[in-house]
Amino acid sequence: MSTSLRDSLALPEKQNVNDLDDPDTTLLHATILKKKVFLQRLYTEYYQSFRAALDAPEDAVIVELGSGGGFIKDVMPNAITSDILPIPGLDQRFDAAAMPFEPCSIDLICMINTLHHIPDVTAMLKECTRCLKPGGRVVMVEPANTPFSRLIYQNLHHEPFDPHSDWSVPEGGPLSSSNQALPWIVFKRDRERFETTFPELELESMRLHTPLRYMLSGGFTARQMLPGWMYPAAYFLDEVLLRPFHGIVALSMTVTLQRVARP
Repeated sequence: MSTSLRDSLALPEKQNVNDLDDPDTTLLHATILKKKVFLQRLYTEYYQSFRAALDAPEDAVIVELGSGGGFIKDVMPNAITSDILPIPGLDQRFDAAAMPFEPCSIDLICMINTLHHIPDVTAMLKECTRCLKPGGRVVMVEPANTPFSRLIYQNLHHEPFDPHSDWSVPEGGPLSSSNQALPWIVFKRDRERFETTFPELELESMRLHTPLRYMLSGGFTARQMLPGWMYPAAYFLDEVLLRPFHGIVALSMTVTLQRVARP
């Protein structure tokens, strides 16, 4: 796509991937996240969907993986924030494949665009199984695999999107290495393998959503395409008018897993 056309659509520029592993980039993203109405409203919806997965969120043990520059504590003040990078202000720093929690101690593990950066997703899901209480959930917002999302992710995004890959990501830094198709691979393409490998993690749902709002927000690198007061109209377009077509146009999906006891 030409520079002029990209600019006219306000699409994000492809970032220098080396910058993504710099904690200062995450701090910059935190500032952008708070200032952009569309982006802030969208993340608030994600956090609210995490809260809705709990019967008593105020009393629950909640762990967010890959918190980065997010603001989950504005919605769930008792959430434990974490990241693999040394981000100021977060509660803990650890690898998702080696969590510092006791067995059966967590009610909810949640994340936004984190799973597709994790080098060993098998080890991470084993840790989720170990740490979750019976009935506890993993809820994650990740890239979807639809005809429209493939067009966007494979041509206009700095992160790879390879639906033919295995359960790993290319070697590199914690954020610069990724495969945005990884969640779809694990939970959709290879669902039988997932269910065999993790019989105690039941796939409750995979909900497709958000065809346009993230692009309209400009993400973290481009200008917002619409004024903030138009967010309700964009929501109506995304989640009501386009809902019958989410299988074709959705950019994101929410995956919900529940820890169950198997005989």
